Amino acid sequence: MPQNAQQANPTFAEIIKDTERSAVHLEARDAYFDNERFAAWRQGERVNWDDRASWWRPFHDHIAAAITRGVMIRRLRVVSEPVSEYIRWEHYVTHANAEAGELVRWLPRRDATSLAVPANDYWLFDDRLARVHHFAGDGSLVEDEFSSTPATVKFLSEAFEALWEHGIPHEEYQV
Repeated sequence: MPQNAQQANPTFAEIIKDTERSAVHLEARDAYFDNERFAAWRQGERVNWDDRASWWRPFHDHIAAAITRGVMIRRLRVVSEPVSEYIRWEHYVTHANAEAGELVRWLPRRDATSLAVPANDYWLFDDRLARVHHFAGDGSLVEDEFSSTPATVKFLSEAFEALWEHGIPHEEYQV
């Protein structure tokens, strides 16, 4: 288990720094809280992907460093179709996740009907520690819950793998 998982509320940076093999992230909401980057996109602003300094964030540094250490990082987004405006924006900015080295797939919600889809978004690190995100109805983050309970970790791991199998690679998914 990542060393920093022993803390009450370790940061993502602390956890990913100690992750040795894998990190998976499930996102299953069609919208999250508004942020300035989304608002700018809605107003027509686009990212200059050639100017990496303008869009690269510390988060991307953490992801890239983990991948350099051999950690496989995968992200799966379960989405309704037609997609929401927020998902359309997320699809656009996923270029940054891919540049950092994440593998990203998209799964239309209708294709997940026969699969176990956890009710909350989460990260799972080394199949040992879950960081479960709890959101308010407006998409704002309420809190993160950490669990290393074997049954919870097993369920989240198995659910992610089943969903991942059905996901469409980012470069093939059209919005």
